[in-house]
Amino acid sequence: MRVLFAGTPDFAVPPLKALAQEHEIVGVYTQPDRRAGRGKKLTPPPVKVVAQELGINVYQPSTLKDQAHDIEELRADVMVVVAYGMLLPQSILDIPKLGCINIHASLLPRWRGAAPIHRAIEAGDNESGVSIMRMELGLDTGPVYQMLRTPILDTDTTASLHDKLAVLGAQGISETLAMLASTPNLQPIPQEDSQACYAKKLQKAEANIDWQSSAQDIHRAIRAFIPFPVAQCKHNDTRIRVWQARVEHNDQHNTSGNDLDNKSLSNKAKPGTVTNIDDTGITVQCGQGSLILEILQRDGSKAMPYSEFANGYGISINDQLS
Repeated sequence: MRVLFAGTPDFAVPPLKALAQEHEIVGVYTQPDRRAGRGKKLTPPPVKVVAQELGINVYQPSTLKDQAHDIEELRADVMVVVAYGMLLPQSILDIPKLGCINIHASLLPRWRGAAPIHRAIEAGDNESGVSIMRMELGLDTGPVYQMLRTPILDTDTTASLHDKLAVLGAQGISETLAMLASTPNLQPIPQEDSQACYAKKLQKAEANIDWQSSAQDIHRAIRAFIPFPVAQCKHNDTRIRVWQARVEHNDQHNTSGNDLDNKSLSNKAKPGTVTNIDDTGITVQCGQGSLILEILQRDGSKAMPYSEFANGYGISINDQLS
């Protein structure tokens, strides 16, 4: 099958590699190179790097407005789109005889939109997955060929779930194109629009921890915001990013000595108060329950376990995090 591929970030790399082994990739569309890092060095997107390694022609237009003729000339049977970052106009959607097929990182119609992995973790969903759908002009509204599922673990972050879904996406698109090769008139199943919800784009301001929230909600946000924008708080004038935490459960303490004192303190403390410090982390009172901060990072330093973070940095019980 002649496949035109459109994608940009790391998430699109496993599907591209899988398709390159099974089909003829007639070209790869990806975003233009961007300046990145402290040195603002012009950096190619991950898909471009892999496509060039595979010897595939790469196209990087800043807009698709005038690309219909060029895409038509590639004579692709199908166009596969994975996190490309540009909306396809109807003039392009109509070109491939088998249509344009998208890999979306959610179980549609749940979490249509820009940040489906983040929002699924933040909302406390028990599972996620990928949807292989035929594209139309609406935002992730197209009918679905198949969905592949995976549980969301309590330890999953956006980074870890992203990697799992990228592998599922490669599997799903390979299976779907195989089905279309044998049954070209295969019809995908329309979505239930009444069940749709939207995964809005992340904003940096969401990284600020609201200690009035429950420990469970804050824990989910910390996991959802890794690797970006990374949950953060302030201790006096020092910004602290939180890379790992766990919800404190009442049965993890015994009932003697300082533990009784700490329990009493946490029951009376206002949200954001440090109620306990030990080698494993900092216990902070939340609006409901407590959270133990385990891996932390100060500005100008690397992320590290609290046992290392505490060296040379003073924080005490009863201090307030904002």
